[in-house]
Amino acid sequence: MKEQARVSSVVPAEVFMASSAQQLFAPIAADMKAVDAVIRDRLHSEVVLIQQVAEYIIQSGGKRLRPALVLFAANALGYRGIQHHELAAVVELIHTSTLLHDDVVDESELRRGNQTANAMFGNAAAVLVGDFLYSRAFQMMVNVDNMRVMQVLADTTNVIAEGEVLQLLNCHDADVTVEGYLRVIRFKTAKLFEAAARLGAILAGADETTAQNLADFGMHLGTAFQIIDDVLDYSADEAATGKHLGDDLAEGKPTLPLIHVMQHGRPEQAAVVRRAIETGGREDFPAVLAAIQATDALEAARRYARIEAERASQMVSTLPPSIFKEALLELSIFAIARDR
Repeated sequence: MKEQARVSSVVPAEVFMASSAQQLFAPIAADMKAVDAVIRDRLHSEVVLIQQVAEYIIQSGGKRLRPALVLFAANALGYRGIQHHELAAVVELIHTSTLLHDDVVDESELRRGNQTANAMFGNAAAVLVGDFLYSRAFQMMVNVDNMRVMQVLADTTNVIAEGEVLQLLNCHDADVTVEGYLRVIRFKTAKLFEAAARLGAILAGADETTAQNLADFGMHLGTAFQIIDDVLDYSADEAATGKHLGDDLAEGKPTLPLIHVMQHGRPEQAAVVRRAIETGGREDFPAVLAAIQATDALEAARRYARIEAERASQMVSTLPPSIFKEALLELSIFAIARDR
């Protein structure tokens, strides 16, 4: 089908023309404003520190891809209510709370070009405000009064937590396989993409096949998105991404480019990468980057991401024609063609 051919694993990522986030979200611009209003309202607290950290997080920005998925999926299936605003906000609060906890665990100091909340306010404040966001999200989902929605989000947050622990276990383990790496991605990152798309379908009253197709779209999209994130850790412009190159290496994370070098590089290249993963830090970054470039590891990872994006596009090919379906297809392109 025409839609299925849009993202091909044999077409270089460089030829894809990714829309800016503003263009991409144009069909849901009014909905996104409503979601922002919900988030600001629900983050209100009489506790001053919570209010300060929450406002700092809002001002720090973000792509808002996960809440956008709720809106696109619901609109693509003809939903006409307003509960998708509430659920999109819930998804964003869950995502933000995981970022707060992630940054504490990873001891990160920079995100989106700004100091992380833990760097600005301290680890204790970041963890506790993350807990507040989680609990506020669950208050909001209860208000939707839909048991299926609550089941999806409860299961999702549990899987995300498992993914966080799996990633922790994988740190400094140079023997992690591609399958082990993908398992972490699908638990930690893609699961919330999957839930967001499924929630839009549930609100629209879609049948189970359609809801599962949209969930699969989200899962493949989230997987592609994270693989590209891992590629950008070795190739992006720091000013564009707002984070330091080599952060993953410093934390001893065995991501797909590193796994590729160990599986396909010369013994001395594999040894450099293995040592860097096992010891962490940035001392070996130049040598690791040279090994990545020599083995074409970044392009190999991009090919894998393009396959995931193609699978995502196939999952929504049977949706009725609409600007929202087109936007979902564009999202699969955006996920792999972006540079930040």
